[in-house]
Amino acid sequence: MNEKLDILGINCEESLNISFLDSKVPAGFPSPAQDSDSDCLDLNRELIHSPSSTFCARVTGDSMIDCGINDGDLLIIDKSLSPHNGSIAVCFIDGDFTVKRLAIHNDGIYLMPANKSYPPIHVSEESNFQVWGIVTHIIKAVSH
Repeated sequence: MNEKLDILGINCEESLNISFLDSKVPAGFPSPAQDSDSDCLDLNRELIHSPSSTFCARVTGDSMIDCGINDGDLLIIDKSLSPHNGSIAVCFIDGDFTVKRLAIHNDGIYLMPANKSYPPIHVSEESNFQVWGIVTHIIKAVSH
């Protein structure tokens, strides 16, 4: 499958509060009149809607780079969400986990990479296949 996902549990029993700048941060020209009120943000409440069915996985590999999923990124995956055409999903196929975009066609399901160097994976009737969960968020480090 060309990648390995390290599945990690999430502790949602406690709040995870960090400082939060309660104003928009423009990506264009800065606004000199913006307030800089600071509050707290609970990352568990913000990113995790179904704690009992949510997991994290760290990505290794480059098959999804064209949709912004890079080697080392952390995925938040919700197992309670239903897969649909176009979902980015963590799938279990023939003994391996992989993250791909689902393409559901009349002739079957395809796991679509987001890197032209990799071919789509056709899920055949003989495949041991399960959509393990739907990716809801991507957490990535920014280079310094």
